[in-house]
Amino acid sequence: MRVQAQQIRRQLVSVFRAWGMSDAHADTTADMMVETDLRGVDSHGIGMLPTYDQEFRNGRLNMRPTFKKKRETAAMALVDADASLGHPAAAYGMNLAVDKCLTVGVGVVAVFNSHHFGAAGCYSRIAADRGVIGMVTSATRGVTMVPTFGAEPVMGTNPLAFAAPAKRNAPFELDMATTTVAAGKVRVYKLNHKPLPAGWVVDGDGKTVTDSAKGFQHVTDRDGGITPLGGSREAGSHKGYGLAVMVHVLAGTLAGASFSPIRNQTQKTSDPHNIGHFFMAIDPRAFRAEGEFEQDLDQVIDVLHNAKRVDANQPVLVAGDPERANKKERLEQGVPIPDDLMEQLRAVAKNASVPFVLAGS
Repeated sequence: MRVQAQQIRRQLVSVFRAWGMSDAHADTTADMMVETDLRGVDSHGIGMLPTYDQEFRNGRLNMRPTFKKKRETAAMALVDADASLGHPAAAYGMNLAVDKCLTVGVGVVAVFNSHHFGAAGCYSRIAADRGVIGMVTSATRGVTMVPTFGAEPVMGTNPLAFAAPAKRNAPFELDMATTTVAAGKVRVYKLNHKPLPAGWVVDGDGKTVTDSAKGFQHVTDRDGGITPLGGSREAGSHKGYGLAVMVHVLAGTLAGASFSPIRNQTQKTSDPHNIGHFFMAIDPRAFRAEGEFEQDLDQVIDVLHNAKRVDANQPVLVAGDPERANKKERLEQGVPIPDDLMEQLRAVAKNASVPFVLAGS
């Protein structure tokens, strides 16, 4: 079923307000989730709402948080998210980093005591929209990545996002998991009853799994899991594994947030997740004259777009192009929601005692 973006936003806002979120935080969270769905990242948009519903009903989410700066200088800040859902805390952190970079050239903000924040690219995009370079990493709650040469999952999907503004072209916008695929995408394949591509998920013996239901079970049961970016050692999985550790060092270790394998042994299951995020913003005008960076980036993007094609009908793309194409199509045609997810969303609305506005769209 295809559902228009404004209906998805209305459903999300109604649920968040029923949970006790402030209007501002409900609007921010809904905007981030709808943008994620429009851009085709189905694993991190409204598909996450049933998980958030479970977290809310388990008492882990503080719906009326007060973000507190625990340390601060002109160029950095450490922020306690007060057990908030990640979207409002992350938007606050990235905007604070941008504010600082516009004053002193660079801004770095680390956030701890947060929860899942959706797609990392939503927050690096905030920086690009404000005319600066943005970089985002996040620690994760899930333990899903089986490290190179490992036989059990240890890391999460540990996302990395980067955005930079151009002038004539749209911004360069990279948003990626450091696993071969995000855990949520395995769930999306399961919801759509589609087989998994070989190399995404391995069982406890390191053998690839293509049945999406079985693959998702391996991920959730931690009997096997998702491969690092690259899939195998021969194809470069050690690089994805190394990037995943780097992401956690910045977003988890630097922020003072939890590392899930240790957390699982030392904290109660009812404790807030204490996820950490890292935000960096750089003002190009601190390094270059006004407009020079954007003009040079335009030239880089033009060269890439004009590279010789293997297929005349398939142009060479840069990061952000596919998502913008998805957004154009989905604004016109609506966002696809699988039947299984639709029933889960119906249950969420019922739990929140709000009208279900997605049916019959």
